[in-house]
Amino acid sequence: MRSDLESVEFLKEARQKLIKEISQVIVGQHEVVEQLLMALFSKGHCLIIGVPGLAKTLLISTLARILDLDFNRIQFTPDLMPSDIIGTDIIQEDIKTGERNLKFLKGPIFANIVLADEINRTPPKTQAALLQAMQEYKVSIGGRTYDLKLPFFVLATQNPIEFEGTYPLPEAQLDRFMFNIYVDYPKPDEEVEIVLSTTSAREPEIKAVMSGDDVIGLQEIIRKVPAAEHVVKYAVELVRSTRPKDGSCPDSIKKWISWGAGPRASQYLVLGAKARAVINGRYHISCDDIRAVAKPVLRHRILTSFNAEADGIDSLTIIDELIKAVKVPEP
Repeated sequence: MRSDLESVEFLKEARQKLIKEISQVIVGQHEVVEQLLMALFSKGHCLIIGVPGLAKTLLISTLARILDLDFNRIQFTPDLMPSDIIGTDIIQEDIKTGERNLKFLKGPIFANIVLADEINRTPPKTQAALLQAMQEYKVSIGGRTYDLKLPFFVLATQNPIEFEGTYPLPEAQLDRFMFNIYVDYPKPDEEVEIVLSTTSAREPEIKAVMSGDDVIGLQEIIRKVPAAEHVVKYAVELVRSTRPKDGSCPDSIKKWISWGAGPRASQYLVLGAKARAVINGRYHISCDDIRAVAKPVLRHRILTSFNAEADGIDSLTIIDELIKAVKVPEP
């Protein structure tokens, strides 16, 4: 059994192997991969925004193979029901005795990594069934409760260019996701490499770098990483500055924000910073780590106002301004 410091060193080495294996299939998207790993080892879930064709599904399935974890993809549609995700009770008859009993048939949510593709295409009732499982790591049906397999990691995708016939996630449900990861178009040279690799007969061989037990162990290690009081105060001050009614919010930014981030954002800033530190082989966090995870943590938690829309200001611009405005406290 590894010590805590040995586990930190193991993850630092494993990170390089993970990125090397992923790069055999996925070209570029280094920041996206880093953020996925940080969320996974922080025991958080991710909302991925990106137009079709950017290999989001391929990236997640490849990550599952490298980590030797079970993977299921659920295509969310307007007619999808909660039972299609969670599972359902079926009547099963014993051939010998003729007795009929209820048997629970597990749904696709019983996997280590679940990809909820186009989550905004299904009604709120079905969305809520998934979000309950994300929060509690268990599902209830027919008066019985079933534990989900650990580690459990949900990645939900949304298409940013189609709004007709969709059910956008309410802010309260968006808050359940640790990171909001934006997948952008590849660079010109990366796109050339993508076309060359995907139109050839080459089949990359993917090797597992770690196991599910390794992931669970590393999740526990990240929780143990110490956080200095001034770093935690910085994270809290950064989150409080997103609230227009709070005295911490700069006057120049108040007009752009309708609603700011809640306490869960402060928790995720610290956890994300811890994961970033451990992935880079450090057993302590700094304010630089907090700033590095600020955008994926806060992007979907800041509700912009009509003034922001009129001025062409988005949540990322607001976060940049807040990072400049909020002073780093003295140790």
